[in-house]
Amino acid sequence: MFFERRLSLVTGGSGFIGTHLGKALLERGGKVRLAIHHRAPIIADPRAEVVHVDLSRQEECLKAMRGVSLVLHAAGAVSGVGAPAENAMAGIATNLNLTAQVLQAARTSGVERLLIFSSSTVYPESDHPIREDELGEQPPHPSYLGYGRMRRYVEHLAEFVAAHSHVGIALVRPTAVYGPHDDFNPTTSHVIPALVRKAVDQLDPLEVWGTGNEVRDFVHVDDFARGCLLALEKHAVCDPINIGSGAGVTIRQVVDTILQAAGHGGATVRFDPSKPAGIPVRLVDTSKAKRLLGFEPRISIEDGLRDLVRWYASQPRRIVAAT
Repeated sequence: MFFERRLSLVTGGSGFIGTHLGKALLERGGKVRLAIHHRAPIIADPRAEVVHVDLSRQEECLKAMRGVSLVLHAAGAVSGVGAPAENAMAGIATNLNLTAQVLQAARTSGVERLLIFSSSTVYPESDHPIREDELGEQPPHPSYLGYGRMRRYVEHLAEFVAAHSHVGIALVRPTAVYGPHDDFNPTTSHVIPALVRKAVDQLDPLEVWGTGNEVRDFVHVDDFARGCLLALEKHAVCDPINIGSGAGVTIRQVVDTILQAAGHGGATVRFDPSKPAGIPVRLVDTSKAKRLLGFEPRISIEDGLRDLVRWYASQPRRIVAAT
């Protein structure tokens, strides 16, 4: 009932996360407006209104938010761990500008609630699942220094707007999200879509950056979208909350599962520790999400990866860039 009574604006409505947020809202009977810039939306549903806007301009943000009660801000630039420094800086500037413009417009428009993404990259290196209250102002791992600091500053901007307006802000720190409609572009894709692309294309040998012993918390995008809607409904108090699977898996395990799902189990896998692989262990404690939102993941990493391989193999175009 919460979403049925309100018009929701999804920024980045043609991208990976925005597409799944839009679908989740529609499944709950919500009224949805998708804000897109260059690409056509993936959602083909007559219930979803589409507006073409440039969110780097304040007047365009205000146009998109006209009559809107809820804003889910999923627009932004993507880049991988090994992206050149100049690309990383461009992405940082883009994300900061878009988020600042959206926050300002939400305040001016009198939006009721706003979902903002931070990231688990804000956390320092840790050998255990890290809680939200363990962060303080410690620096992120060096491999995420620019991106992690940017996401932390986004949190500060959200705190400022929440303190000087009536906008309720849900602040989510995602772990690594994967699933259909992810970014499979070789220059910007993250580890799972990169591996899926190589496995489905039957590359042999199959190169993997890092040692393979890196540990990650991967959450399926359907679970993630559900957690985001719960946060917007139940915890819009500008208090960060981790959304993840709450469990760790090594990159080696991910590789094995993907290869088996793609029918490519006999491939030679070459791990390259000289290539950037990010933080050795990145795990988050999700007990707060369970306690406050009732959120628990429903899709196992094995089932999620098998489903993603089947989905990607069925696509007529193999490279999909999500922005």
